[in-house]
Amino acid sequence: MDLVLNTFGTSLTKDNDCFMVVHKDGKQRIPPADIRSIFISRGAQVSSDAVLLAIENEIEVMFMDKSGHPAGRIWSNRYGSISTIRKGQLEFSNSKNAVTWITGIVASKIENQQALLWTFAASQPEMKDVIEKVALRLENYRKKVKELQGENVSDIAAQLRGWEGIVSKIYFDQMNTFLPQRYRFEARTQHPAMDVVNAMLNYGYGVLYSKIEGSLIRAGIDPYIGILHRDEYRRPVLVYDVIEKYRIWVDYVVWTLARQNIIGEEYYSLKSDGSHWLEGLGRRIVIQSLNDYLSEVIAIAGVERARLTHIDLFTQNLAQKFKNE
Repeated sequence: MDLVLNTFGTSLTKDNDCFMVVHKDGKQRIPPADIRSIFISRGAQVSSDAVLLAIENEIEVMFMDKSGHPAGRIWSNRYGSISTIRKGQLEFSNSKNAVTWITGIVASKIENQQALLWTFAASQPEMKDVIEKVALRLENYRKKVKELQGENVSDIAAQLRGWEGIVSKIYFDQMNTFLPQRYRFEARTQHPAMDVVNAMLNYGYGVLYSKIEGSLIRAGIDPYIGILHRDEYRRPVLVYDVIEKYRIWVDYVVWTLARQNIIGEEYYSLKSDGSHWLEGLGRRIVIQSLNDYLSEVIAIAGVERARLTHIDLFTQNLAQKFKNE
């Protein structure tokens, strides 16, 4: 499980060979074997002994900002990359193989978006004709993406980003119609979110960013060497490439929560500039719901694993691809 400390005043210490979580409602003793990752938000405290216990058990510790994005990370030095992977990663990022890889990632993202539209349309038969038209528009762009050619990613980057932007607008415009009227939004907004659904999306993506970054590090891959998202100072740009394949998992969780009409004013705060920020309850609901969803076992390419494990398999295969390069 993931241990999430996002309530002000909560502390994490070591008690013999276990973690001890102390919060306003009492104490909880948790053995390291039950924990995969530890997420710490502002207002929570962690002792050095607890951090060392996490390192000894190869449990990653992440400090999160209020948007759910990782602000810092502590991990075991056993995750160290070997030089052949890193050298191969650099070679790959500037090769024609990278063009095939990134167009495949974006095409897969569009295919997943089509599938999610049909998933929610199943409960609204009257939407069938509309969804067919939208799915066809997305399919046209998916085919265009697959047909892109270039010697390296810079040859196709501008065109690919342009099509991604168009597809995103088509997709979210239609997904918006599946929300209860009170949660519908005018546009997809990120920094900051201007409505509660976008706030939940942003926070969910932030949590998923941290999981993908951790998976890349464990596989020995440098998350700061990107493919489509090129190198930026202090940005794990490869995470932004890989997450495109898995964003719809966050979309599904957020839309499911919204369609249950359970999102109340206690989930978020509204600032003077109109921006929406998730509060403790909202963050807990998003994290728990996403973690439950990522723990579900599904089949991908004939392999049945938890969704989170599928991410690890993907990054391990990517590391092998870099090594072979």
